[in-house]
Amino acid sequence: MPYIKNNRRNEVDEVLRAMEKIDIKADGDLNYLLYKYCSRNINPSYNNYKNYCAELRQCATEIERRMLADYENQKIIENGDV
Repeated sequence: MPYIKNNRRNEVDEVLRAMEKIDIKADGDLNYLLYKYCSRNINPSYNNYKNYCAELRQCATEIERRMLADYENQKIIENGDV
């Protein structure tokens, strides 16, 4: 997980609060937002696009490792293993 310094985290958390306020959902809204961010803020080059995609993939990997795995383990406890 790419940990950031606390002072930067506070600034970034303001963006999260704004996203919550306008009810950004992970059912299209988030995809649109991340695509538009890329199209407006990533300087066009193979390496820049590759790095942006790698950030997205790493985020997905971290969610799977830290959140989805815990959820699955809890469901195994509740319902038994397959």
